[in-house]
Amino acid sequence: MPRTGPLAIILVEDDVEVESTLRHHQRAGFQHLIAFMPTSFELPHDLRDVVLRIDYDVTAEGAAEAAVNWVVASVPEGTWVFYCYNAEYLFYPFCETRTVGEMLAFHAEERRDAMLTYVVDLYADDLQMCPDAVSLDRAHLDHTGYYALARPGADGHPKERQLDFFGGLRWRFEEHVPTARRKIDRISLFKTKPSLKLLANHTFNDEEYNTYACKWHHNITAAICSFRTAKALKLNPGSRYDINTLTWHNSTPFEWHSRQLLDLGLMEPGQWF
Repeated sequence: MPRTGPLAIILVEDDVEVESTLRHHQRAGFQHLIAFMPTSFELPHDLRDVVLRIDYDVTAEGAAEAAVNWVVASVPEGTWVFYCYNAEYLFYPFCETRTVGEMLAFHAEERRDAMLTYVVDLYADDLQMCPDAVSLDRAHLDHTGYYALARPGADGHPKERQLDFFGGLRWRFEEHVPTARRKIDRISLFKTKPSLKLLANHTFNDEEYNTYACKWHHNITAAICSFRTAKALKLNPGSRYDINTLTWHNSTPFEWHSRQLLDLGLMEPGQWF
């Protein structure tokens, strides 16, 4: 296993945009990429030397968190790790000119060991041309309709500095999305330590890892721009024939630039300028 980070885990569920996902995160500055993917899928020749491929069925129950937890237990303590699925793309403030390593170095200086990311749904604007709802050239997102609710603890009181975030396709088509999968927050960037475990709801067994900011001021947040929900809505039999379009009056073309996400409030730079 790699001895230094940051490290990116790509969980490959199907053959959609696997190469673009890997290349996007390679360009972001991740020093190592690990792809958990089915044996039948091929990696481009020029990526075989830079991507550690592990044959794996990501779609099995509990497989995603098991894969991430295996990596956490295998790399040195204090390694920064990121995870996402194929057809998902990490964006963070100023990512066009700064590497992910630079961002995480600043985040660590603020004594933060994890970073909140919002999963921002992407979708093609024309489902006739793009029946799987995926198109890098025609990608759209919702520019409004996001909200947060207090996250209740076991005692019924809200947890400190934790919120459940909602919006995007999971909110607009919630009748097709199980309640437990409607949240769009994910702790996708985190520092490894002994006994750390990723849970099925994209949170960790350490409550401080699940907070959106420290006690003193706002921290950096990032966004994962994702076609995953759009794919599911158009491929699952229960929703495929009920949805003719994913666009609405609050759809806007995705510009593939961090400035758009910052302007929409879908991530923030905190004290990093």
